[in-house]
Amino acid sequence: MTVVARPPLDGGSVLVTGASSGIGRELAVLLAARVRTLVLLARRTTLLEELRDALVARSPGLEVLVMRADLSDEREVDRVVSEVRERIGLVDVLVNNAGVGDQALFDRSDWERTRQVLLTNVFAVAQLTALLVPSMVERGRGGVLNIGSGAGLTVMPASAAYCASKHFVDGFSEALRADLAGTGVVVTQVCPGPVDSEFDQLAGTVGGMAGGPPQFLRISAAQCAKDAIAGFERGAALVFPGRAYRIAMMMAPLLPRGLQRLQAARGAVRVRGETAGAEMSR
Repeated sequence: MTVVARPPLDGGSVLVTGASSGIGRELAVLLAARVRTLVLLARRTTLLEELRDALVARSPGLEVLVMRADLSDEREVDRVVSEVRERIGLVDVLVNNAGVGDQALFDRSDWERTRQVLLTNVFAVAQLTALLVPSMVERGRGGVLNIGSGAGLTVMPASAAYCASKHFVDGFSEALRADLAGTGVVVTQVCPGPVDSEFDQLAGTVGGMAGGPPQFLRISAAQCAKDAIAGFERGAALVFPGRAYRIAMMMAPLLPRGLQRLQAARGAVRVRGETAGAEMSR
């Protein structure tokens, strides 16, 4: 019988990226009652400091380190990890939650925004993992929780960079899990669908992404975080938060790739037409 490793959450040190709001914030709230040390990264330090004060008030023995970090800057990631090592020592669990979204036909997208999507969603995930996982393997225990997206398992219109970045997270998580088999380091990928958070507003996808799941599948960020941690503790490879969404995604592989392409193409044509109409009405 194969023994499934469990991530060392209880009494451990956990680093969460994108912790200022949404899923990242809710993950921090749930973890605070169990871990010894929380390292919270985001660009908005005011929100992080408010969260830190609230968490410490509930769990007085908890150590919370908040740090401003622009994960699209490789040098910034190096600096942050170096400072974390100096201040708290080794990290037991890495939560790659930070992500940047964008909805635009690729030929009409802003390159700086696209660049930010790729650097944050792809390079930062790989860089943080490369910097923190080797010491976990040496100790024979650890965990990596990657927050991907259902977009990483399908074809979606008007989101080429974002969709591709989440396909990377899927492939990276699966291969990393294989690489770390037997080391005591748990790797779990969470692929949410629609979630109540600031993500849609910041990505310009209020009302849902074009070609994305129907909005009746939307869940709260708190529910997403709860399901994510439960799956992580089970050692699950892939987690779909929300019961209805989970059922829908389990059926998704039955949809032929050709039909996915056709649906995405139709969605893109619709978006192009809507964009053109909006420009003409100005």
